[in-house]
Amino acid sequence: MPSPVTELPDPRQARVFRFTGCDYAAGEARLRYAFDEGPALVERIRFPDAPALAGARADSFQRALRLLHLLAGVSYYKAGVAPELRIEGAGVDAATLDLLRAVYTHGLAEFAYRNGLDLRGRMHWQVQPAAASAAPALGLLPRTLVPIGGGKDSLVAIEALRSIGAECTAAWVGNSPLIAACAVHTGLPTLNIERTLAPELFAYNRMGAWNGHVPVTAVNSAILVCAAILYGHDSIAFANERSASSATLEYDGQPVNHQWSKGWDFEQAFAHAVRQGVAADLHYCSLLRPWSELAVTRAFARLPQYFGVFSSCNRNFRILGPKPSDRWCGQCPKCHFVFLALAPFLPKPRLLAIFGRNLLDDETQAAGFDALLEYRGHKPFECVGEGAEARAAMAALAQRPEWREDVLVARFRSEILVQLDPAALALEPWLTPQGAHGVPARLAGALDFLRT
Repeated sequence: MPSPVTELPDPRQARVFRFTGCDYAAGEARLRYAFDEGPALVERIRFPDAPALAGARADSFQRALRLLHLLAGVSYYKAGVAPELRIEGAGVDAATLDLLRAVYTHGLAEFAYRNGLDLRGRMHWQVQPAAASAAPALGLLPRTLVPIGGGKDSLVAIEALRSIGAECTAAWVGNSPLIAACAVHTGLPTLNIERTLAPELFAYNRMGAWNGHVPVTAVNSAILVCAAILYGHDSIAFANERSASSATLEYDGQPVNHQWSKGWDFEQAFAHAVRQGVAADLHYCSLLRPWSELAVTRAFARLPQYFGVFSSCNRNFRILGPKPSDRWCGQCPKCHFVFLALAPFLPKPRLLAIFGRNLLDDETQAAGFDALLEYRGHKPFECVGEGAEARAAMAALAQRPEWREDVLVARFRSEILVQLDPAALALEPWLTPQGAHGVPARLAGALDFLRT
């Protein structure tokens, strides 16, 4: 049970945030933190039916657990933003420390922006230096963990892998019934990992601690590395597209990206840390990295078996607060973007049946779609595509008789389109792959699933 609020010290007054240790037994990992000499904050992660490990795999699991402990601390550190971060116990090598600095700085950039904080130069890491030791190859089986979030992207990744006959497991962290139903619908083996945050964190929040967005994909990535070693998978394939690497806005000369831990910079750094420090034959990647949100959405439009079960509406996945009565609230940026991105690729009646309404024929939704278009402001702090691809999608609808008279499309034609460069509104360039990716050779054929 959480301590009474009156007994908890204010974390914002703390001088030190401490990583006090981690352990694992009988399928449960315990991650421990504290502010100064305050109460222990213990996070618990439960791996169901976890097998016993020995030898090199047991050693690699301990390495993975340590990495998870260090990354998951970001959820607690932000409550107080103490100037000193102290890692107690074993030393930390330079590469791991660089990764931590990046995650705690760039991954908390939105949190800092919204709270009026400047984290640059504020975080002082106190660690015992350690030499890096090469990770062993474990002989992991050719099986892939696919993180599933209930939305279109992970379902496209699953079908892309299915198209090349890859053996996969649909995995998720948390207790969302919507995600569970979606995972079961794939027909794949499933893995549901339970994450229980330290209850004191919620008490801190009620006291008025610093709060806001954290790079949860970084934490879930580390959880899944532990799972891959436990259950014997040689790869983890997220479904993050290239649009995730684009900053939400620039502030005081610094990029602020809501999706930083879904971006290419994090993927490269984390994959390197895993191969070098955890298991040399464990591959971490995003299967959709070369593709835009629009290309992924076009591929999803060919998967009608999921139309009745998927949802990208983030209000379904809140830890606290009300949830929509159905799968789509119709008001949030994710609902707006998925509706807009699917519209060029689905028959209009089919799209309206998915959402139960026409979001583009509702003038009260104008501000939400303006934000996606970056019209008079920056794009939302949400996992949505780039403003340029939203404009390309809306421009495509403006040319189609079935859409052009809907109130927000008509407004786009009369008010916004005239201010844009027509050469920058083509849909086709968004449907071709661009840029580098980290997909291993064994899974590379799945990239072709999105080409047609």
